[in-house]
Amino acid sequence: MSAAEAAARLRRDGPNALRGAARRSLLRVALDVAREPMFALLLGAGGLYLALGDLAEALLLLAFSFLSVGIAVAQEARTERALDALRDLSSPRALVVRDGVRQRIAGRDVVQGDLLLLAEGDRVPADARLVAAEELEIDESLLTGESLPVGKRAGGLDNAPASPRPGEDAAAVFSGSLVVRGTGEAIVHATGARTELGRIGTALGAIEREPPRLRAQTMAMVRSFAVLGLLASLLLALLYGLLRGDWLQAALGGIALAMAMLPEEFPLVLTVFAVMGARRIARAGVLLRQAAALQTLGATTVLCTDKTGTLTRNRMAVAAVLPDPPLDEAALLRLAAEACEDAPFDAMELALREAATAAVGDAVALRHYGLRPDLPAMGRAWAAGDGARLAAKGAPEAILRLCRVPPEQAARIAAAAAELAGQGLRVLGIAEAGLPGRKVLPVRLEEAGLGFRGLIGLADPLRPQVPEAAAECRAAGIRVVIVTGDHPDTARAIAAQAGLDTTPVVTGAELARLDAAGFAARATRAAILARVLPEQKLQLVQALKAAGAVVAMTGDGVNDAPALKAAHVGVAMGARGTDVAREAAAVVLLEDDFGAILRAIRLGRRIFDNLRKAMGYIVALHVPIAGMAFLPLAFGLPAVLGPLHIAFLELVVDPVCSLAFEAEPEEADVMRRPPEDPQARLLPPALLGWSLVQGLVAFATTGGVYLWAWRAGLPPEVLRSIAFTALVAALVALILVNRAFGASPREALARPNPVLLAVLGTVAALLAFVLAVPPAAALFRLDGFAAWHAGLALANGAAVLLLLEAAKRLLRGRLGR
Repeated sequence: MSAAEAAARLRRDGPNALRGAARRSLLRVALDVAREPMFALLLGAGGLYLALGDLAEALLLLAFSFLSVGIAVAQEARTERALDALRDLSSPRALVVRDGVRQRIAGRDVVQGDLLLLAEGDRVPADARLVAAEELEIDESLLTGESLPVGKRAGGLDNAPASPRPGEDAAAVFSGSLVVRGTGEAIVHATGARTELGRIGTALGAIEREPPRLRAQTMAMVRSFAVLGLLASLLLALLYGLLRGDWLQAALGGIALAMAMLPEEFPLVLTVFAVMGARRIARAGVLLRQAAALQTLGATTVLCTDKTGTLTRNRMAVAAVLPDPPLDEAALLRLAAEACEDAPFDAMELALREAATAAVGDAVALRHYGLRPDLPAMGRAWAAGDGARLAAKGAPEAILRLCRVPPEQAARIAAAAAELAGQGLRVLGIAEAGLPGRKVLPVRLEEAGLGFRGLIGLADPLRPQVPEAAAECRAAGIRVVIVTGDHPDTARAIAAQAGLDTTPVVTGAELARLDAAGFAARATRAAILARVLPEQKLQLVQALKAAGAVVAMTGDGVNDAPALKAAHVGVAMGARGTDVAREAAAVVLLEDDFGAILRAIRLGRRIFDNLRKAMGYIVALHVPIAGMAFLPLAFGLPAVLGPLHIAFLELVVDPVCSLAFEAEPEEADVMRRPPEDPQARLLPPALLGWSLVQGLVAFATTGGVYLWAWRAGLPPEVLRSIAFTALVAALVALILVNRAFGASPREALARPNPVLLAVLGTVAALLAFVLAVPPAAALFRLDGFAAWHAGLALANGAAVLLLLEAAKRLLRGRLGR
């Protein structure tokens, strides 16, 4: 092909790359946040204060209104930057022939009709058909899940399948696969989205991603509280205006009550937990692409895991050595290493070289005998004194044929090879021949007079941390299902090594014969699904979700991507995973460490527990705030809380306090209890009721302090200062009460949490600022604060803490989680 024709085809077909996932613009994020009710209430209150001529308070309220917008935009930008940093910086390079000259070009510039030159270590840049091949083997595990390389041979361009699939055509090579042995020449017939890799990537666009469960529940609670709060505030404002005739004050009071009753902090707290949780889990080697995924991962009931590269290392290792006397294991391994290339790229040859304790040394290689289509065996001849010797390895049946072993011995060896294969091992036969001279070496292995020397079994070994992680899954009530394109015996052997269930085993061929109902019945009960196709992985996830499971799917290959996206939580392996898998997943493991999944689940459960504590605290917090906004307005007493005070409490003190809950240590039983019911509410009725009880107690004590101070005849500014500080002390007490589900005043105060100390210091500093700095005190209409007022506030907080910890003991076991 000429360079001009290649450029024309590149313009016509587009670059050889997959489309990136669509992203929300930062402007869209800001507009979404601006539609929230609290934003409108703050803008309305700011507008009223502008109408009253109070510019400072109006500007401060407007600043608060844009705070949540800024946080949301910053979080979105942080997530996308992290994803961009993870993606490969450039596409694979490709060696092509253009204008009769070999050229190394970027993979994205490959076009249909290009002649690709493939060699060991190359990543195939596009789907192509081989026109020449020499001992070519390709690792297609990213597409098929099969860990063993696939032998390839040249095929004609005539009568070639229009759209070959992996495993169907030995002359087809596919984008994303890796050349592990030999060389080849291939004509490109598909690029970009038209490749097999691109077909799977394009199919992801038709899959609906699971909406964030916690976000949906949170927004439902916000809407419910918003309707209740707005109705109450409108009713109160109408009554106040009709009875007292001050409609401007009625409007401000109504806005204050609506702000007090609207739990707008819920989404903000979710953002705080997402940011802090993402940082925390990143230290465990996990990247969150979706903020809500961590909590959903903690509720996982079924973990569907790929085998190759996830449970295993995707790197072959010697697992069994059976030498024939008089050889020992070391001698047989050395012989096998001598049959390998000097600088091997193939995974099996690397494993044999690594396992051989005695090096080949300074011996001189005289001849190489490569693999042939009719003989799956290879060998090398080496100088040995005045003569030579030949080491050979290959499929056991091929080696037995070369060695002309007697029938009884051949049957014994074949049975031993079958036993190793039944354990999921790749079995090689090893043979040797002594050659009398170096000048006339045999042309073919059949002419060497080989003698059988033994069998070697190789396996894709289990990752060392997997058994411990599997045991932890079992203790946590999480069912692990192996979903692989590999052989059933191989998958069963890996499951046994990992301590996972080994039955029932279902194959993709069995599932293909079933209708949708039969598929769901068989697949959802299986412990191992072997030889499955990508679309069957997707069907499995959908069937499990339909059965009520919370599904996490792990994988690293292109073939995993549809299931990764369809699962509640898709977990992609980062070091080896493809861009397609990463784009489809909600969670990316920065290191291919299966144990990191369990660390993520543990953190997810901890964060979910702490999120419930924070949400329960927010509900409790709104009761005394709403009560202190309602009490003076309803009975004609001096107002305590205006929109500015409520905005200060809910948008500054409250989110800062949420940091303390996020940093709380995990509960002792975090990985010894079943996963959350997928349909469970974020705040179960028992916990919601407990939160309301907390709020009523805090309102009763704070309202008591307020009424006492009012009856003492204190001026309105002093009365407001006392009530405001007493309310802040009660809110701090609610933080301490909600730190743990158990009842213990000592634990509430002494449980280690450095962030809590910083939070309490921040709250104290903020309160001191608005009380002691004259401009701030004037802005908040707080005046005349004295030292004994602080003692009164502390006493109010202590009363709330002691009363509620005592109530916890009475309600032990009924609070729910």
